[in-house]
Amino acid sequence: MASVGLLYVGAVLIVNGLMLLGRVDARAAAPLNFFVGALQVFTPTYLIITSGGDPDVVLGASGLYLFGFTYLYVGLNLTRGLDGTGLGWFSAFVAACAVVYAGLNFGRLDDPAFGVIWLYWAVLWALFFLVLGLGREELTRFTGLVAVVAGVFTCAVPAFLLLTGVWAENVTTAAIVLAVVLLLSLALFPAFRDRRSTQVHGNVVEEQPVPDAPADRRR
Repeated sequence: MASVGLLYVGAVLIVNGLMLLGRVDARAAAPLNFFVGALQVFTPTYLIITSGGDPDVVLGASGLYLFGFTYLYVGLNLTRGLDGTGLGWFSAFVAACAVVYAGLNFGRLDDPAFGVIWLYWAVLWALFFLVLGLGREELTRFTGLVAVVAGVFTCAVPAFLLLTGVWAENVTTAAIVLAVVLLLSLALFPAFRDRRSTQVHGNVVEEQPVPDAPADRRR
């Protein structure tokens, strides 16, 4: 069931990434955030209720709430025109938790591929924090790129591998391939670092030119 939810998380990350890249209107992205957010709250609740107290199942399900609440928060911001700083600081909490979940996947759960995935999610949510919480508007386009990459390579592709039963047989290979692809995506930062000031109001992107830095003054 969690694999099905992961597939649609990929969809919402792609749409939100395209929104940050200026390709999707902010209000047009809101419905999918509500749909996937609701799914990512229902799914872990169902898994926990039916887990029979299995601590590993509860542990795996607990992380899904982080994303469900994120997407519901985004949907509310987009429809109500709310300031994005609250979502930004919540994203900092998600990023910190993602690092912990990464460590648990590398160790206790013996799934290095999802350890890599959780690290990439930590980077993405840290970028959300920088853009929305701290107003680092020049990172908006790069954050959009990372969100799209995350939607494809950390969600949609693993979801299909899990749903077809081939994930467990290729965990080590998947970890290596994912690490290479995701590191390459982060290396694109210089190309996507926008010199324009991108004002983010409740996740609505508005770009304004950044004046050139003043010339050095000689004494």
